[in-house]
Amino acid sequence: CQHLFCFQAEAAFTGPRASPAMSGVTVKDECLDTFNQIKMKKDLRYCTFKISVDRKTIVNDCQGPAGETFQDFVKSLPEDQPRYGLCGIDYTTDDGRQEGRLCFFFWSPDGKTTVRDRMLYASSKDAIKKKLVGVMKELQVNDYSDLDEKEVMEKMKR
Repeated sequence: CQHLFCFQAEAAFTGPRASPAMSGVTVKDECLDTFNQIKMKKDLRYCTFKISVDRKTIVNDCQGPAGETFQDFVKSLPEDQPRYGLCGIDYTTDDGRQEGRLCFFFWSPDGKTTVRDRMLYASSKDAIKKKLVGVMKELQVNDYSDLDEKEVMEKMKR
């Protein structure tokens, strides 16, 4: 990620709050802290998570401040690597009310990542989802065209 708020630390965490996935990958506490920041403080629009280089933990990747947009979130996703992401989506309901929800995105670009990476991310997804209590929507996206803002807004209404 080339965003100002990217994280570089990728040390493994093996403490009691780590949650193992089928793949053996655990979620680092910093991910839960970031989730609570976006959910409770609402000072972030989005955040992304990745699996560490040693393939043992899910760690913070990027964050975008509250003033950024859904398109900034889309730009933060690398074209050739999977990611997990959370984004605050603001939309208008069919009856005209303004709503906002957190959406979990599983980004796994087809044809641009290795099968090994796609399998590792797919088998580790439940570990991070279990930590993100209260996220109401999940979307799996495999191409930038899946991230068309109008289509995502429609999916949020369902």
